[in-house]
Amino acid sequence: MSFTYKETELFAEQCAVTELAKTHGTPLFVYSKAAITANWQQFSQHWPAPHKLCYAVKANSNLAVLNVLARLGAGFDIVSGGELARVLAAGGKAEDVVFSGVGKSHEEIAYALDQNIGCFNVESSAELERIQHIASEKGVVAPISLRVNPDVDAQTHPYIATGLKANKFGIAMGEALDVFRRGQALENLDMRGVDCHIGSQILTPQPFLDAADRMFNLIGTLREEGIQITHLDMGGGFGIPYQHEEKLEVSGYLQELQRRAKEIGNLTLMLEPGRAIVGNAGIMVTKVEYYKPGSEKNFLLVDAGMNDLLRPSLYNAYHDIVPVQRHQGVDEPLVDVVGPVCETGDFFGHARHLAAQEGDLLAVMNAGAYGFTMASNYNTRPRAAEVMVHGETASLIREREPLASLWQGEHVLGDDA
Repeated sequence: MSFTYKETELFAEQCAVTELAKTHGTPLFVYSKAAITANWQQFSQHWPAPHKLCYAVKANSNLAVLNVLARLGAGFDIVSGGELARVLAAGGKAEDVVFSGVGKSHEEIAYALDQNIGCFNVESSAELERIQHIASEKGVVAPISLRVNPDVDAQTHPYIATGLKANKFGIAMGEALDVFRRGQALENLDMRGVDCHIGSQILTPQPFLDAADRMFNLIGTLREEGIQITHLDMGGGFGIPYQHEEKLEVSGYLQELQRRAKEIGNLTLMLEPGRAIVGNAGIMVTKVEYYKPGSEKNFLLVDAGMNDLLRPSLYNAYHDIVPVQRHQGVDEPLVDVVGPVCETGDFFGHARHLAAQEGDLLAVMNAGAYGFTMASNYNTRPRAAEVMVHGETASLIREREPLASLWQGEHVLGDDA
């Protein structure tokens, strides 16, 4: 494990978290290069060519994180033109990128075509027509995979369930054949793949395999129609244990998926892991500002807020919270760990046993995914700094935002307005 105690002090690899906080301040995101690498390899060692792994950039888009993965041979799954620009700036290649997302703009599609994007994961017939129009204007052929909704219940939080009929994502299974036929008839589209994504934070393989079987059946139907599908992208959604749940056995799922695909033949498989690569590879360090006892609850007020880590407020998500320096032989009162933002929903944990006082440091664990990428400047709060550790070396990979940068580009009205 990359975040462990040495006696009473929490370390990130070989770096004392206390020293990182002294050097870079708090709130602070700390990532472990070793953990990112190990998490990637748990997939790649069971996923031989020609099958492909595309890291889901939305989970953590820092350039240093993307660069580490690019060096490991990763492809990338993006959901915006901005994410494509990040991948290219980090050393990734557009031909190794799949472009997902339900609302791709004209400008984003044109930019992706100009960069020679690997594939568009198309989510509606209207998007198919738009890509055809833009590709025709440019005189190019766009590589296309249709995202089909397999209507599989992943039994996850409703905000991150994406594979049901009621969700906004993808094309209904019953409509897929007609949309494929339409795409096949358009001159500037290469209908080469199908993809799906049933949700996030899934910890059992069965929902994935249920969805895969439905997708394999669709591929068989399409091939009978003369539509030669050559790849199946099963998306991401691999969960991590936030509350010490049983870990998803990745290797078994990957091997079973390949076994079933082999029966189909001539099929490249693709996956889009995100959280499983970076989730447990990061922590958020925050400083206790006040201990506030109350008649019904006790509070630890910290300097990080919901603008820094939104998951608890948005999803009621659980994150372990641990002291950076353990106090031996002291009582651990029951406390709520809350931030300074003016919202009752600004919290990181309810009813936690923690012994801490003003100036102490806490680490919010498993904060590497959907932490900084969902951060905001609500309450005019600068976003946190980010550090990556590698052994005894700690590198600042994003500077803390200067306060004045938060209103850069804004303008007051003139005297005559």
